Amino acid sequence: MNEVTTQNVAIIGSGPAGWTAAIYAARAALEPILFEGALTPENQDAGRLPMGQLATTTYVENYPGFPAGDLREYLKTTIAEERQYALPYDTFDDDASKRGVSGPALVELMRKQALDCGVRVVSEDVAKVDFSKRPFKLIDSNGDEYFARSVIVATGASARWLGLTSEELFKNNGVSACAVCDGALPRFYKRPILVVGGGDSAAEDALYLTKFASKVYLAHRRDQLRASNVMQKRLRENPKVELLWNRVPTEILGSSEKGVERVKLANTLDLKEAPLEIEASGVFVAIGRRPNTEFLEGALNLDANGFILHESASATATSVPGVFAAGDCADSRYRQAIVAAGSGACAALDAERFLMESE
Repeated sequence: MNEVTTQNVAIIGSGPAGWTAAIYAARAALEPILFEGALTPENQDAGRLPMGQLATTTYVENYPGFPAGDLREYLKTTIAEERQYALPYDTFDDDASKRGVSGPALVELMRKQALDCGVRVVSEDVAKVDFSKRPFKLIDSNGDEYFARSVIVATGASARWLGLTSEELFKNNGVSACAVCDGALPRFYKRPILVVGGGDSAAEDALYLTKFASKVYLAHRRDQLRASNVMQKRLRENPKVELLWNRVPTEILGSSEKGVERVKLANTLDLKEAPLEIEASGVFVAIGRRPNTEFLEGALNLDANGFILHESASATATSVPGVFAAGDCADSRYRQAIVAAGSGACAALDAERFLMESE
């Protein structure tokens, strides 16, 4: 192996944690390489597209530094033209004073800032790793090998599904886990839609879909949402939203030609009750995320749900010295973009300190 080809820092993941780690590492003259993931049908089906969950959200109101305002002209001069397809200009409010940064725009700005700092980007997934010795070995989805003295894992998390046979049948034909990706499709226009979930993501999806649907049902297995108070208030005030308490989908009905047409929902308090059947042109699943850490099994210590465990005084250190974890792949509690970005900065600082002390 040629030691010259060994990277100081390899970063796996392209959400807020990954890009922030890359920016910090680049500014520390560590010349990092970042694997942003591949844009493939398999990744789309699994909810593991490049740029992370932030790229599937609408407005981001809680990320500091982006108050309401018309960002369109700024974004057009900042983001490369070939990347602007991801920016949802057409979903901005008519009132410019209410416009803020969208999730896709925010993560694109992070990517551009990292590129400006000199970060090398590889548009492939990391399929396998060997953390048994240093330098660490990473094999991407093309079979190419890379070596690194330290690694930062920031692979985020992807959507959880209901697990219904009919759900699999209608994926990409009315069933989706990304309202921003699919909500504007003609199949949903001026027709009823069902959203499943009870957190902020479900509430945000439901509100976003009211732009297109005639009615949005929000089904939750309990009688109280986990969403923040402000999101619950917006749901209650929107005349297009109807909350279905203590309900879970049991079967999605339709045809291969028309896609989803109806949904059966059981009563969680009385399973003997006949299911409620509603008309719906689509089902948007928003019941949480699972960490994208399958490729790490056996390489790092994970908890029962697959989240990477932090195992030292360092905020981001893992069970292998020199390997660090940041963002939602190691965070089952907060799951916020600002927290992920902060942990990405910590991981880069920890990696820099590790390299200084070990070499």
